[in-house]
Amino acid sequence: MSAVLTERIVAVAQAARLAGHGGKGAIYEIACRDLCLSPGTLARRLKEVSVTQPRKQRNDAGQSQLSRDEAMLISALLMESTRKNGKRLYSVADAVETLRANAMIRAECVDKASGEVRLLSTSSISRALRTYGLHPDQLLAPAPVTELASLHPNHVWQIDASLCVLYYLKPSIDLNANGLRVMDHTEFYKNKPKNVARIAADRVWSYEITEHCSGWIYVEYVMGAESGENLCSVLINAMQERGGADLLHGVPKILNLDPGSANTASMTKNLCRALGIQMVVHKAGSARATGQVENARNIIERKLEPGLKFQPVANLDELNALAKKWRAHFNATAVHSRHGKTRNQMWMTILASQLIKAPSVEVCRELAVAEPESRKVSPKLRVSFQGREFDVSSVPDVMVGEKLMITRNPWRSDAAQVVLVNEDGMEVFHIVPEVLKNEYGFAESAATFGEFKSHAETPAQRAVKQIEQLVMGTDSLAEAEAARKAKALPFGGQLDPYKHIDDAQLPTYLPRRGMEHDLTAPVIEFPPLTHIEAAKLLKIAVENAGGEWSGERFAWLQQRFPAGVPQEQIEVIAAELISPAADKKTPLRIVKAA
Repeated sequence: MSAVLTERIVAVAQAARLAGHGGKGAIYEIACRDLCLSPGTLARRLKEVSVTQPRKQRNDAGQSQLSRDEAMLISALLMESTRKNGKRLYSVADAVETLRANAMIRAECVDKASGEVRLLSTSSISRALRTYGLHPDQLLAPAPVTELASLHPNHVWQIDASLCVLYYLKPSIDLNANGLRVMDHTEFYKNKPKNVARIAADRVWSYEITEHCSGWIYVEYVMGAESGENLCSVLINAMQERGGADLLHGVPKILNLDPGSANTASMTKNLCRALGIQMVVHKAGSARATGQVENARNIIERKLEPGLKFQPVANLDELNALAKKWRAHFNATAVHSRHGKTRNQMWMTILASQLIKAPSVEVCRELAVAEPESRKVSPKLRVSFQGREFDVSSVPDVMVGEKLMITRNPWRSDAAQVVLVNEDGMEVFHIVPEVLKNEYGFAESAATFGEFKSHAETPAQRAVKQIEQLVMGTDSLAEAEAARKAKALPFGGQLDPYKHIDDAQLPTYLPRRGMEHDLTAPVIEFPPLTHIEAAKLLKIAVENAGGEWSGERFAWLQQRFPAGVPQEQIEVIAAELISPAADKKTPLRIVKAA
């Protein structure tokens, strides 16, 4: 509304206020004719410039005849029909009509004056949904967030990958030609997937890193796709000291990133584990957790990439050189809205203890593919790793024969690091030195004969001594050794290893009735003994009984068993020869002539 019209409307409002009862209509009619306004428009204009008395609130304000249970059903149907992009397919009127047709709700009110039952209007139902806090506009509103603060520069870095939706890069030999091509919407869209697939390898991806405290933005472009290799390469480059106004460098304490497959790849985990970086991955669907780096992509799209259309870029190196020049200028000149300083100024407040210099690119790349390996502790309290030995005697509670996870130390070539887990479940790195050896192959730390020095007792050794005293029931190791030498019973003889058997109350079992086996035992037959073999056996039996073996007995044996003597009857024959009645049997006795 123009200033002239506003002044005229104010004058009309004052005249109407001064007019008596019944005089306002004429004033409004003249004003509508002079200002070419309808009565409704004039009323709205008067309301904008007039101070009106607030209306008295109704006694039943905030109340509704729609029950909460019915409001829940209506809200449930509206929410269930809402797409993931927030588009609602059912209107409130359609949802109410559907539920009424299915006899799931009534949504009625009773006129107190006439007692008539009427259906609630759509507007009344919408107001009731808002009163109960069940309207989809309320339910789909973003959840409240908690502001997260970082303690100092390089405390937290956020990283994310973005596909450049406007460009793809065709490397060109001609330096004046622009290798960065614009993706024309008429050529590249969802109905022409072959065109998109044709340039898939040429798509340009950008990795954005923001330092959370200062807001410093690091951007680097890669080709192909989002991958663990590209992520590690960009992170390693960002940690290097590059000099000039390109200030950001060093190893962050925390790396905050999304749960994408490339971000949680083993290469990234290995690199962070080796450098002591804590990876914090936010849950899926919570992009707001890394909102700063998401906003960095928006800044890059609006301040860096629009100029690429006018600047020839032949290859990826030229594109990254341009990105380096832009980020150095932007971080040095743009004032951050949160702290009111440029990002360089805020990052320069970092202390020496907070700036951890990163290893070289070559070492970092090796760390990115070096998974901690399991190594067994030798009796010398050493482990072998990458063809060298490392002394692990200083590792807390180390024991011979156990396995340790060991990896390369990125800051020292003469040491490795053991990966331990503390009481909070966090990984802790313990530095272990390399075992240096002299020209004879002995460790320089080895003890010389006559100057022996032992390792500090391991937990296992201390436990063995305590157990020995417990078994022998003594208060010192010397007393335990003396008791062991005296063959004292363990636990003072108080332990009965079979007491549980004696104390056991076994049930009495009823005998089970069974069936005899129908197997016929085999008959074993032995070949008969010759008379000489049988005589040898019988002679021993007769002489052991006090008798005498004689020729008559042999002749009797030959006559009795002419075909050989059965082996199974030797005992029976011996008993017959030994019996007193054997001497009275004369039929086979041979009598000598006088």
